Amino acid sequence: MTLTQVLLEEAEATYTITERLFRRVADEELSWTPATGGTWMTVGQLLLHCASFGCGKAIQGFVKGDWGLPAGTGVEDLPPQAHVPPAAALPGVVSVEQALELLAKDRSLAVSCIEAAGEGNLLGRRVAAPWGGPEVSLFQHLLHMIAHLAQHKGQLFYYLKLMGKEVGTSDLWGE
Repeated sequence: MTLTQVLLEEAEATYTITERLFRRVADEELSWTPATGGTWMTVGQLLLHCASFGCGKAIQGFVKGDWGLPAGTGVEDLPPQAHVPPAAALPGVVSVEQALELLAKDRSLAVSCIEAAGEGNLLGRRVAAPWGGPEVSLFQHLLHMIAHLAQHKGQLFYYLKLMGKEVGTSDLWGE
């Protein structure tokens, strides 16, 4: 098995389960947040984060250097809070259908960029994340971005539990 195959399998499994969890949300629940604490994303913000910022666009940034910024703007030009804005500043989706469409596009982007990365580059190319940290292999960054989506998939799982939905271990890890 190649490193590319490992990444593709991890990405596909994570996206599949994330999509199933998205389908457990109703449009009228998009504004829900946990009752305690003050810095939670709404369900709609969480769905948009998973579907648009959780994996594919970051993988594209690491593989192609395209971070989706306007022409002439580099990641280094962004203020630190732009990398991890507070929950109150995050946009959300207007419907679950919108979230599902965005997730499908992000999945396609992640898969195409993983396939384009090149097996030799996965361990041979070392880069630092634009938001800081040490240089690590391209493979590690891509795996971390898949793990980022998986982390937020877990957050959605617990949101669903707190909302009183019947979810169990197979909903989090697949059947």
